[in-house]
Amino acid sequence: MQLTTCLMCIWLGSGKKGTDEELPSQSRPKEHPRTCRKRKSKKIAAAPDSAVLLRRSARLRGLSNRKNGKSDGKLNSVDFDCYLENIWRELPEDKKSSFAYLESMWFYLYTTKLFKPKVLRWIKGLDIFSKKYVFVPIVLWDHWCLLIFCHFGESLESESKTPCMLLLDSLHMAGPSRYEPEIRKFVLDIFKNEERPESQQLIRKIKLLIPKVPQQTNGTDCGKFALYYISLFLESAPENFSISEGYPYFMKKDWFTPDQLESFWLELPTLTKDSSEDMKNTAVSGESVSGSEDAIIYLV
Repeated sequence: MQLTTCLMCIWLGSGKKGTDEELPSQSRPKEHPRTCRKRKSKKIAAAPDSAVLLRRSARLRGLSNRKNGKSDGKLNSVDFDCYLENIWRELPEDKKSSFAYLESMWFYLYTTKLFKPKVLRWIKGLDIFSKKYVFVPIVLWDHWCLLIFCHFGESLESESKTPCMLLLDSLHMAGPSRYEPEIRKFVLDIFKNEERPESQQLIRKIKLLIPKVPQQTNGTDCGKFALYYISLFLESAPENFSISEGYPYFMKKDWFTPDQLESFWLELPTLTKDSSEDMKNTAVSGESVSGSEDAIIYLV
């Protein structure tokens, strides 16, 4: 599996996997220069174990970059994390306390036996139960999507601040519910690792909402969609919400247009501030760290 890229991430109408060669030239993502400075490695709390992971991650990322590159329009994990930091940097300080995000490789690494304990330890360092919303980028099966934990620190039986999960996928035809088994395991392990008082029965009942958000039309744009979902959610997320009141009210098929997505993508590199120290301090992942069917709800 190519961990960090989206090449051939969809099945198009003919039943063949989509590639750039099968798409009209005007549908291909526009090339633009990468302006985000390469991040320096963050200090890791557990140095011996983390050093092994960082070396392996660097090899995986390096192979992906050399083989696929930025020029062909696909978004790798290095670029994704860099652009996400740019988005975070522009967030007003008074809003940052309500949000957190996991680095793009963490969910995938959790699915491997070797790194699962390490990922859970890193997440514990983020104190996500003190946040209203936590962004969890997912890259599996050569495809990007976005998971959002909502109000996990509240009572799982709360009606005014409903704990739930949102799964935003720019490729519904591929079946976003396929992520559900791993997501359920992930959430159970997070609660257990944090020594939370909630029972497994209650945790398994956390709703997984799948809104009908705007969809990609080619085989390479899923990473861009995931980043734009994050950017718009940061702007529009309410202080509190209840599932019974029809949340998420703004996450619909017409949430944004292709032109708005393209404008966002072209403007995103200009957000970079040329300061490696600032980049290190603003990364929400921290300086010390690099169900059941009736619980899935498709929102029309």
